[in-house]
Amino acid sequence: MTTAAWGTAPAEAHAPIGVPLVDLLDRVLATGVVISGDVVIAIAEVPLVRLSLHALLSSVNERVPAPWTDGGPL
Repeated sequence: MTTAAWGTAPAEAHAPIGVPLVDLLDRVLATGVVISGDVVIAIAEVPLVRLSLHALLSSVNERVPAPWTDGGPL
């Protein structure tokens, strides 16, 4: 195995990713993922507004029963 010169990438770095995007998306939706972040609006390093954002991405499974018995909120 040879090493790449400084500032150059080995040939393997340009190879396609081992997992196709569709399989990755299927795996993420099957298990679910939580995305969270904070947005801070500040003037002169004085924070004025802070927003905390949280999102849950998951797929719906018909085999898991709904937590409500009356048919749901809709």
